[in-house]
Amino acid sequence: MQPEFPEIVAHRGASADRAEHTIGAYRLAVEQGADALECDVRLTRDGTLVCVHDRTVDRTSNGRGPVSTATAAHLSTLDFGSWHPGSAAGPAEERGLLTLTALLELVAESGVRLFVETKHPVRGGGKVESAVVAELARFGDAAVTVMSFSATAVRRVRALAPEVPTVLLLSRLGTDRHDGSLPGYADITGPGVHLLRDDPGYVARARERGHDTYCWTVDDPADIRLCRDLGVRYVATNRPAATRAVLGS
Repeated sequence: MQPEFPEIVAHRGASADRAEHTIGAYRLAVEQGADALECDVRLTRDGTLVCVHDRTVDRTSNGRGPVSTATAAHLSTLDFGSWHPGSAAGPAEERGLLTLTALLELVAESGVRLFVETKHPVRGGGKVESAVVAELARFGDAAVTVMSFSATAVRRVRALAPEVPTVLLLSRLGTDRHDGSLPGYADITGPGVHLLRDDPGYVARARERGHDTYCWTVDDPADIRLCRDLGVRYVATNRPAATRAVLGS
């Protein structure tokens, strides 16, 4: 029996076509038919959750310095899109700082799922998970999954909000994960696609233990087909439209 197509998760939005973590990238992802969106979140000095992958804003904005030592007001003056050819000519409002609140509003309007990754290590420690859970409580109807490479962070989310699905992201399969098992506070396994290339049987082992698979970051057509054939549930990609085309071919 042919496995069902995986659900397409727009990694940092349609980030091959627009600057990552900008509202323009996420709006385009929705237009391209993404089933879900993915974002990274960090806390500013004054406690605002913002969608930024790196510890600093140096790579993705015209500013410099760590997110954790800046205020949201300061970050809102920066341009987070002009570095990307697909965003440079777009409206200024689509290149500004994106807060988790604004992204959740888009999710609520569009009805897609959102995967929120908390970054670690960070200056604030567990404050980021507490802030995420508090923000999600304001959007009770939104379908949100929280994930992290930090097992401690995933455990915090489960303790704070047992009803919120969680993903434990994996960059390697140690002896404690090779059999497909996860700790009780993690619902979904999150291997990188390099792990599935090396060990395609992992998806089936995880499924036998009751865990769906979220795979990152899948752009190559051969990798997309591999995930489809293995029965991966969620495929995180920078190219939602192109990934949809491969899955339909």
